[in-house]
Amino acid sequence: MFEVREKPQMVERALLVRLYFDPREADESEALLEELEELVRTLGIGVVDKLLAKSRSMHKKFLCGTGKAAEIVELARAHECDCIVFDNQLAPSQQREWERAADMCVIDREEVILDIFAQRAKTREARLQVDLARMQYALPRLARMWGHLDREGGGGSGGSAAARGMGEKQIEVDRRMARVRIDRAKRELEDVRKQRATQRHAREKLETPHAAIVGYTNAGKSTLLNRLAGADVLSKDMLFATLDTTTRSIELPDGQPLLLTDTVGFVRNLPHRLVEAFKATLEEAVLADFLIHVLDASSPEIERFHDTTLEVLEELGAGEKKSLVVLNKIDLVTDPEQLELIQRRFPDALHASALTGLGMERILSECSHLLADRVSRIRYRIPQSRADLVGLLHRDAKILSTDYEGNDVLVHAVVPPAIAGRLEEFVSQ
Repeated sequence: MFEVREKPQMVERALLVRLYFDPREADESEALLEELEELVRTLGIGVVDKLLAKSRSMHKKFLCGTGKAAEIVELARAHECDCIVFDNQLAPSQQREWERAADMCVIDREEVILDIFAQRAKTREARLQVDLARMQYALPRLARMWGHLDREGGGGSGGSAAARGMGEKQIEVDRRMARVRIDRAKRELEDVRKQRATQRHAREKLETPHAAIVGYTNAGKSTLLNRLAGADVLSKDMLFATLDTTTRSIELPDGQPLLLTDTVGFVRNLPHRLVEAFKATLEEAVLADFLIHVLDASSPEIERFHDTTLEVLEELGAGEKKSLVVLNKIDLVTDPEQLELIQRRFPDALHASALTGLGMERILSECSHLLADRVSRIRYRIPQSRADLVGLLHRDAKILSTDYEGNDVLVHAVVPPAIAGRLEEFVSQ
């Protein structure tokens, strides 16, 4: 039966490697290698050493030359590693060549991210998305997983998908079963997307505005949602703590309701198949009325994280969305020069700390301004006999004041378009 292997979970000592080919890429490659260390430690794997290596050109067999490959293998053995983790994306054939040369597990950045996602996915939708991405990744790598893949079958019986036909190799059976599982996961994911579309349609009928919280992984998006909505979404100081979208309803200062959705964090070099697999989750960003782009102000790579998020949003078709930029964790920026640089780079950004509550009122106020055209302040004179309309205002609008004059109720309220038309005849000048 086809299974995605769990090799990274058996790893204890890893050597991290990043190969680069252009001297101008040295600084960025070093930053990516540091990020890979965070990703690997998130899996609970011990990192014994990191190697940033320059190669004059790309090679088909090892990505680098055989001499450099021998040096990397020797270093891994010297450290008694049981795994080499590459920040570069390795082709299936390259992964096999490295494992043969090193006689140990070799994985790349994509497999690390896939395994983190597999550990964190909780809802059925997220698990389906992760399973689909992992199976698509594993399919061309089946040949290196087991030693029985070249055995031929002598003919199968029954209608089982696992039965081998005459002369059919085990690897062909496993690939066929893998494709069956991939097709099934795609169908189930499509069903989930239809359910989400139905739920979204119900929200749209109510015309409730919607904002998606986006940003680089570990920027503090879930903590911000918790602070703004009084929610209890998992928020930890780790990469990819949130994989499932969570939506909460809040009330803005002008009385308008707003749906806030927390989304999965972005990361540089996010494998394209993950963007595809997670579109059902990330499309909340595409369909939102506006975005709240959260940045970790304390990170030295804040600009790169900002640009990475914009690149992924552009790929999703949400690059032109209205957005609020929030400099979260601003309380951790104690260097005046660093603060000045951040302010110069993001002059319109809101300063905040989701942990302490700093800047939350300003964020809510700016959300109100972005949606100012969605509501109106209206005065009504409603007969007391129409208590149903007064109840409607209390339920779906923000009551600013209520007075009584004779048999009429004088109501001043912030009213969304969804109900304004039903009360038009009772508008008071």
